[in-house]
Amino acid sequence: MRKNASAIKRARQAGERRLRNSHVKSTMKTHIKKVMVALENKDKESLDELFRKTVSYINRAGSKGVIHKNTASRRVSRLSKKVRSILQEKA
Repeated sequence: MRKNASAIKRARQAGERRLRNSHVKSTMKTHIKKVMVALENKDKESLDELFRKTVSYINRAGSKGVIHKNTASRRVSRLSKKVRSILQEKA
């Protein structure tokens, strides 16, 4: 058990951050999964809106430091490549 006040405070803050970060990561993964399902179903109508929301959420996680900024950019890039391939298919 921690004895001095600063160590106790740091442990408490780390726990709070861990919970917040895990929630943001989980929500981000859920958004990505929804886009992937829309990609599999080739649902072009909902894909555009889902993709915009997901990109916003990934970038927000990157800017807040939950994930590294380059990781956020990489995920957005890979996702947009997949979305573009579906949206540019001839109907």
